[in-house]
Amino acid sequence: MTKKEELNFNKNEDVNRLLVSDLNRKLDQVYLGGGEKKIAKHHSKGKLTARERIAYLLDKKTESIEIGAFAGEGMYEEHGGCPSGGVVGVMGYVSGKQCIVVANDATVKAGAWFPITGKKNLRIQEIAMENKLPIIYLVDSAGVYLPMQDEIFPDKEHFGRIFRNNAIMSSMGITQIAAIMGSCVAGGAYLPIMSDESLIVDKTGSIFLAGSYLVKAAIGESIDNETLGGATTHCEISGVTDYKCKDDEDCLDRIKRMMDKIGDYDKAGFNRAESISPKQNIEDVFGILPSTRDKPYDIKNIINSLVDNSEFDEYKEEYGKTIVCGYARIDGWAVGIVANQREVVKSKKGEMQFGGVIYSDSADKAARFIMNSNQKKIPLLFFQDVSGFMVGSRSEHGGIIKDGAKMVSAMANSVVPKFTVIIGNSYGAGNYAMCGKAYDPRLIVAWPSAQLAVMSGAAAAKVLLQIEVASLKGRGEEITKEREDELFNNIKNKYDEQISPYYAASRLWTDAIINPIDTRKWVSMGIEAANHAPIEKPYNVGIIQT
Repeated sequence: MTKKEELNFNKNEDVNRLLVSDLNRKLDQVYLGGGEKKIAKHHSKGKLTARERIAYLLDKKTESIEIGAFAGEGMYEEHGGCPSGGVVGVMGYVSGKQCIVVANDATVKAGAWFPITGKKNLRIQEIAMENKLPIIYLVDSAGVYLPMQDEIFPDKEHFGRIFRNNAIMSSMGITQIAAIMGSCVAGGAYLPIMSDESLIVDKTGSIFLAGSYLVKAAIGESIDNETLGGATTHCEISGVTDYKCKDDEDCLDRIKRMMDKIGDYDKAGFNRAESISPKQNIEDVFGILPSTRDKPYDIKNIINSLVDNSEFDEYKEEYGKTIVCGYARIDGWAVGIVANQREVVKSKKGEMQFGGVIYSDSADKAARFIMNSNQKKIPLLFFQDVSGFMVGSRSEHGGIIKDGAKMVSAMANSVVPKFTVIIGNSYGAGNYAMCGKAYDPRLIVAWPSAQLAVMSGAAAAKVLLQIEVASLKGRGEEITKEREDELFNNIKNKYDEQISPYYAASRLWTDAIINPIDTRKWVSMGIEAANHAPIEKPYNVGIIQT
């Protein structure tokens, strides 16, 4: 490494490590849920918090990943905020069984459901359904957040879809266990009872269609909540719940014993060998990834920092160079990698091609590789750092739309599980072709360096500025250079906020923002989860133009 390269590496490393430090700081704040005072109040009732319950339940010294930690970030500020969407979702291991655990956070508006809460719960259920993973619900919720009921109650992807999914998962043979560890009110009361088995904590758990105040208002009956729907009522009189527990720990211990007795599952049969750490230091990714998004780098250096033994068998190495494809292993699991190449490269005709842009030859190569991976039953892993498809007369006349459609068709119809890691740009149709959220990746995560948008902030600001200036001039306003610069900066600042990975994560366009060195863990646990669900249909891309 030359002196200049070393300086550049160190600069990149400083910037990317600062991004990770910022990520960790934000996560520490998110983990407080409704805040320290609300946590103390929760503890005073003899209850563990949502994250404490999950930590107690999961097997010690095992890996876990949290889905949607930043859900709701920066949203609903006029309502006091909704950290993590008021619900915590984790993939981990209970009694040696990989599963999903979802827990209402009662320190956030008493666990009430905001619109993002519903979206997050549906995403968690989707992960369980796709991978046929057991799911454990730790219920402690006041029900729908009434000031926003019109955005959470009646539509297809709203609150009621949760119970529909309960029924569908039951028919699929997916184990569902629900523990009522606090309030469980109104429509929400159906979730635990539509699960396979339900537990309730004495004195703190309660479940009813209407609480005592509403019962008094509706039919004039005076009754307290414990008599109406407490543990004694539902375990001894109604028979609604199956197990009565003395406290949170007793309840969670019983769930561990229940999970311990679940039988084995049918495997999808994805190939796994012994895990080998990368030869190249995994932390090199901090120095390889440029400090700004407009600089080139070789994606193969990133890949070699992440894959087992730094071994990567590249497919069609000298063809379609703006997309890199090849086979490798991550934590022992075989993967087919499709990654954007950010270096400026030469095409097969000797023409220079911009890095991060998909050309016809790259799309053609990627489509063929995706089909091969499906043929060989190898999960697909996409590394996104893409500016979009190449534009201009040469590309249009060369059939870029046709070749792009071929790639999208091959990817969209994949029957092997897909996983997506956004490491840099994720712009325009490039997001779609490289397996964005709309194309059903089993997990999709972003590094802190990621940006998601139709185009970059600068490019979008230039387009929007032209429209704004034309509009103002049309109204007779004179636009000076200073006024134009002010308009440009205002537009760009607003757009830059929207392309932040945190903006995307808050809306669940991604499942998480992760430290780059955790990439291997996420991919490995994702493929292990996918191995619970055998592939049941043949691979067919339908009609594509060649």
